[in-house]
Amino acid sequence: MEFLIETIRQVTWQQAAMWAIGGLLIFLAIKKDIEPALLLPMGFGAILVNIPNSAVIAEDGIIASLFKVGIQASEAMPLLLFIGIGAMIDFGPLLSNPKLFILGGAAQFGIFVTLILAALIGFPLNDAASIAIIGAADGPTSILVALKLASKYVGPIMVVAYSYMALVPIVQPAVVKMCTTQKERRIKMKYRASQVTKLTRILFPVLVTIISGLIAPASLSLVGMLMFGNLIRECGALGALSDTAQNTLSNLITLLLGITIAFQMQAAQFITLETLMIMGLGLFAFVFDTIGGVMCAKIMNLFSKEKINPMIGAAGISAFPMAARVVEKMGIKEDSTNHLLMHAVGANVSGQIASAIVGGLIINLVLPLL
Repeated sequence: MEFLIETIRQVTWQQAAMWAIGGLLIFLAIKKDIEPALLLPMGFGAILVNIPNSAVIAEDGIIASLFKVGIQASEAMPLLLFIGIGAMIDFGPLLSNPKLFILGGAAQFGIFVTLILAALIGFPLNDAASIAIIGAADGPTSILVALKLASKYVGPIMVVAYSYMALVPIVQPAVVKMCTTQKERRIKMKYRASQVTKLTRILFPVLVTIISGLIAPASLSLVGMLMFGNLIRECGALGALSDTAQNTLSNLITLLLGITIAFQMQAAQFITLETLMIMGLGLFAFVFDTIGGVMCAKIMNLFSKEKINPMIGAAGISAFPMAARVVEKMGIKEDSTNHLLMHAVGANVSGQIASAIVGGLIINLVLPLL
């Protein structure tokens, strides 16, 4: 009894606050069904690592070991997750309408604006670049950039990046409505599924890997794993492995990654002014990435006979497939006959490629300056 009382006395207000944050994440996962495979382990892990004298974060503790081996030393977890994501992606809608590549690139606009803003606020260049990449709404890319640039805010960056990925359905609709009119949101787009040959589907991941490697060699670990997963899907000779990568591998890595990220949610390091600033800058980057994609679509409409629904541009961020689902739901809400999913998926998978390449570019540009 005395031991229990002494342990309770060791609980700080910061740890109690992290319990509340963990509880909120679990609530959002279960009650609101917001990315439960990610938010539930993150929430539970936040509670787990903030119990006084918790064994899981000791030198040989399970979560400490998973973090050191799976993230810090090798970046294995996020890279393995990219194989699963690549196996899920059908690039057919993008290959049928290549101009959607432009939207995926434009939706990275907020990253560069945030990098400049973070540097002006006073963050060192490596930390500013690592914080800015949160705007891609791509957890694996955020982890890799922060580790490669040796940011001292790896923990908050990881948590904020994955949190905003999960909160896409809450944040994006408000941003899209802010910069579009009802008339624009009701623009109908016909989907013409041109026949994409099997050879094209097989060559695409190979060519993207080569081109991205020449443009940004540092992006190869991300783009390479993404394209490798897609090649497994499209080759037709590895059906069982493709199914495993899409389901078993992705689900398992997501669960382990969620609870492993919690190692960086220890109260003493997490509840700081810098963390609040990173949350604000991450949201700024995410919002301006969304705005960049939407405004790019509106500019393209000035020169196109067939108008693009500007909401499609919001799907150009890397959060796959959440961003595409958000656009589809918004389109149906405006007009029950207006299905935008396939167009949104095309922009969304373009964003996957673009965010990985931009991450590599930032590493290549910033590392020599450090």
